[in-house]
Amino acid sequence: MGDAFIRHIELLGYEKRFFPSQHYVYMFLVKWNDLTEKLVYRRFTEIYEFHKTLKEMFPIESGDINAENRIIPHLPAPKWFDGQRSTQSRQGTLAEYCYALVNLPHKISRCLLVVNFFKVRPDDMSPVTDSQIKKPEVFLLPKDAKKNASDITGPIILQTYRAIADYEKSSKSEMALKAGDMVDIVEKSESGWWFCQLKNKRGWVPAAYLEPMDGPDESEEQEPNYAGEWYVVQKSYTAVEEDELTLTEGDTIEVIHKLLDGWWVVRKDESTGYYPSMYLQRSGEPNTPEKSELRNRSVPPRRSTIRNAKSIHKQSRKQISQETYRRNSRKYIQSRRNVKASLQNKANIISEKNEQEENKSKAQPAVPPRPSKDLIMNRCTESTRRKIM
Repeated sequence: MGDAFIRHIELLGYEKRFFPSQHYVYMFLVKWNDLTEKLVYRRFTEIYEFHKTLKEMFPIESGDINAENRIIPHLPAPKWFDGQRSTQSRQGTLAEYCYALVNLPHKISRCLLVVNFFKVRPDDMSPVTDSQIKKPEVFLLPKDAKKNASDITGPIILQTYRAIADYEKSSKSEMALKAGDMVDIVEKSESGWWFCQLKNKRGWVPAAYLEPMDGPDESEEQEPNYAGEWYVVQKSYTAVEEDELTLTEGDTIEVIHKLLDGWWVVRKDESTGYYPSMYLQRSGEPNTPEKSELRNRSVPPRRSTIRNAKSIHKQSRKQISQETYRRNSRKYIQSRRNVKASLQNKANIISEKNEQEENKSKAQPAVPPRPSKDLIMNRCTESTRRKIM
């Protein structure tokens, strides 16, 4: 039998998982040339990384040399923090992409990259779950959507954002913006730098200068994770603003809130503050040349430092104080419980000692010794003597 290849990929829906933290995975039924059918689960960020690698392998077919030669389908950049709404709305796009991918020339659709990406992994056979938290929730794609997905052949539209203020670029790889400019997002990076295109221009722009058209971008941000995720500081940074933290390379910290502008809220011991995400790396993850190169870039500006920012949305951004982060953090709550328990134990010990002392004070006096016969004869009355005699 020849080499394995994929005959068909069908998107079944997605799962909402809660372990090790809340996230979403898409479910694919992969049909192989040996007539076997396998169920695999993939995050959209994984699919997008696969897509970028595929484009690099086939630059002509991806349109990098000449846009007219492009046959590899488009795939929009992931939102930095995917919620259920974006996961659900992306299903049609993803179904189209898989249909187009399998129908590309064999040198692409049957290459090792495609085959290996959709092979069954150990976690596909037994997905990681934690019954102590919550079982995954399954959302199946409607049957009509499956039928119509492959019939749609129109171009995929990238997300459009608006500049909230003027931005002057500081390097050749960046792109200058004027307030009100409408840009398409090609790639979103957790560093807070997004790759955008404006007409025939392309370049990196700080995410802090951009806002979505349909509403404030908090909808794309995760809720704070007060349990914390362990990260290691890869590059030192000295705080400039009062609510930032100064950390040294090699420090181990906990990330409790990941924000779109690339400034994350982190906790070091009992202190919390903002720190550039591009200088952090998840504990246990290997370093890569790309990550090292990224750290040589300047940190993106924070939203709070942008002057003359004008949003088109009436709803203002939610602001969480550092005191709120600190008080809601699980480590803080646990420490308060420990202190409270310690104080309670001390109070119990003191109470026990007081009770013991009080019991001693209430103890009956000792019985005096019986007087001798001579002492009785000397002190008793005449009638008593007669009775004794």
